[in-house]
Amino acid sequence: MGEICVECYAGYRANERPLRFSLRGRLFEVEQVEDRWYSPAAIYFRVRADDGNYYVLRHDESLDAWTLDAFRAARRGAA
Repeated sequence: MGEICVECYAGYRANERPLRFSLRGRLFEVEQVEDRWYSPAAIYFRVRADDGNYYVLRHDESLDAWTLDAFRAARRGAA
């Protein structure tokens, strides 16, 4: 879905949770990590960004590479 660069909070481990990401030259602040799940080779984060939209960011731990796996636009008029 395009070039993505993710900046993360690193607590007890590297890439603990995303703080912000840039996609196609635009910077997005992560307002909330809504969910996180694990596969054998990757960690997925469903986040709500400062534009109100939802993104699924995938971190491939073996390659230390990030991808955007899904996008959902916020419903207009939703609280």
